[in-house]
Amino acid sequence: MQAQGGKFDEMFDGEGNTRPAYIEYCRWHDEQPPEFLRRKNREADDTFRRTGITFNVYGEDAAEERLIPFDMVPRIITAGEWRKLSKGIEQRVRALNSFLYDLYHRQEIVRAGRLPERLLRGNEAWLDNMVGFTPPGGIYTHIVGIDLVRTGPDEFFVLEDNARTPSGVSYMLENRETMMGMFPELFSRIGVESVSNYPRRLARSLAACVPPAYAGGKPTVAVLTPGIYNSAYFEHAFLADQMGAELVEGSDLRVVDGRVQMRTTRGYKPIDVLYRRVDDDFLDPLSFNPASVLGVPGLMDVYRSGGITIANAPGTGVADDKAIYSFMPEIVEFYTGEKALLPNVQTWRCADKDSLAYVLDNLAELVVKEVHGSGGYGMLIGPTSSAKEIADFRVKLKARPDNYIAQPTLALSTCPIYTSKGLAPRHVDLRPFVLVSPEGIDITPGGLTRVALKQGSLVVNSSQGGGTKDTWVLKD
Repeated sequence: MQAQGGKFDEMFDGEGNTRPAYIEYCRWHDEQPPEFLRRKNREADDTFRRTGITFNVYGEDAAEERLIPFDMVPRIITAGEWRKLSKGIEQRVRALNSFLYDLYHRQEIVRAGRLPERLLRGNEAWLDNMVGFTPPGGIYTHIVGIDLVRTGPDEFFVLEDNARTPSGVSYMLENRETMMGMFPELFSRIGVESVSNYPRRLARSLAACVPPAYAGGKPTVAVLTPGIYNSAYFEHAFLADQMGAELVEGSDLRVVDGRVQMRTTRGYKPIDVLYRRVDDDFLDPLSFNPASVLGVPGLMDVYRSGGITIANAPGTGVADDKAIYSFMPEIVEFYTGEKALLPNVQTWRCADKDSLAYVLDNLAELVVKEVHGSGGYGMLIGPTSSAKEIADFRVKLKARPDNYIAQPTLALSTCPIYTSKGLAPRHVDLRPFVLVSPEGIDITPGGLTRVALKQGSLVVNSSQGGGTKDTWVLKD
């Protein structure tokens, strides 16, 4: 297999030579009989099917449950590359937390003219309930996912920030467990950093965020899920089980004696830290959507009085806004006093008149995204869109330019996937997972590699036909 023309392939260079990170893996791969690899590929599918690693697809005529496609060729990152990435990720996460604190307090970044006030006014992720309130330990984003793309040997860019409720960590863990079960000899032959202790690290990080009034004992941590019909329910149940935490729904909880408590066979028991996987609007029907049955009436009053920690804090979705993302280099510099170590992808803010004009003139070459969009929905990929799709999107863009940003169509790096005809390059991105507590920032060595399984596709989201890979960070 050779690299695609004009694209950076992470396994092979332009002459077909194996890059250093993959040398030992390729030696092993070339030693394996083809039938052995075919059998292992079938085995991987069977493993995921038995485990029930699925997700729900919405927005179609009928919601359906699908198997997460898994590719058994690992994505490999050297120790040196990971050290550089980790420094940039840590810097960005520190800036995000400082930014969120500032937004809900004095808004110094707005006063200094570094961020337009209009990005907050009318922002659907902004919560008035959080103004003037500081979460326990001053932590807003306890679990963060930073989406990265690569375009060259030393060229990594941040594609977007996930500071509200990042998902996918269960797939990272299951990918590793599957690979270790299928190829134990590979892990004795190649030194790979472990990711398997993530649930223990998550439990420790959340426990460190207990409200000061209830510190000292063994904290009770619970995962709040919308229920079995949520697309990420497998992950909610998996993490609760692996952490030894309680898995609860809103109907299991109520406010008793000024605490959020869960129903048990011995009555109600107070919760200290609530790892919520429910969107802000559904957390508390007394504060947000009154029709919600997913949350807990009175939760926000308990939170603001110091009776519980909510991870991630309500209102953190402001940092996921793609228009605010476009200001992240300025945000990092404002709060850290340093230039951003990880650059953004070049971004045009369609709310700006000149940027809008440029985007409208170049729609066929650009990727256009909704500022609050996720999962690959509501976007236009110009080079792969029909003339009608571009014309229809042009109408939407003109009607609400402030709802969109645009970016160039990047030459994303490729990694090989296993096919019946051998290895074939496909585009990938990477979501490292970061834990934040008063004890510090903890970055798991690896993350979730998502891969566009369709040849030539740039969309890696599982909801759009993408799959996942195990991500290896090599030991020194």
